[in-house]
Amino acid sequence: MPEDPAMGFATSCTELSQGCARGCDLCSEFNGCLRCSPKLFILLERNDIRQIGICLPSCPLGYFGLRNTDMNKCIKCKIENCESCFSRNFCTKCKEGLYLHKGRCYVTCPEGYSAANGTMECSSPAQCEMSEWGPWGPCSKKRKLCGFKKGNEDRTRRILQAPSGDVSLCPATTEVRRCTVQKSQCPEGKRKKKEEQGKQDNANGNRNRKDTKDAKSGTKKRKSKQRGAAVLTTSASPAQ
Repeated sequence: MPEDPAMGFATSCTELSQGCARGCDLCSEFNGCLRCSPKLFILLERNDIRQIGICLPSCPLGYFGLRNTDMNKCIKCKIENCESCFSRNFCTKCKEGLYLHKGRCYVTCPEGYSAANGTMECSSPAQCEMSEWGPWGPCSKKRKLCGFKKGNEDRTRRILQAPSGDVSLCPATTEVRRCTVQKSQCPEGKRKKKEEQGKQDNANGNRNRKDTKDAKSGTKKRKSKQRGAAVLTTSASPAQ
């Protein structure tokens, strides 16, 4: 009796019948379905020394579906205490009373992990329930909002729910980043600049007034010298 390598159990040409169950393209009276219709999965159930093939639209608990160009098969989960699995070595649901963590089943969650919100799945401490981030605050440096080019700005969020109520297991609630201040003068800087400009203007004004006064004084002295010279010239002239 030849062996079907795809099915892993013996078949015989004389055993093949035309009265296959619905969804089965090829069957045997001794081994049930040998090949299912496309899109269906074949499940092999052991009955004493025989394996009976049946066709299903999806695999039952304890099995996962493996699609193949030749034929889709239901493969038994190999993970201990697993009720349903995604692949041979990754569980998606454990038996009742056990905790699921990274595809495995545990009596209690591993150290550093806790059950997520009343479920039987262990979550990482980092998986806290957090609010959305608030808007970024103003760019500042040493509590000043101007007078510099580079500074820091921050934003905050709230912890809505923490595993086991321990907020210390949650991520940070404040975030800080570098920022660049927009080109604008500080109000204090403007006042100081105006005061300095006013002092400079006053100094320039005093200097200009002094220069004007000195210029007028020089003009008066020149005129006085010219009058004195004219008087001397007249007195020195001989009498006619």
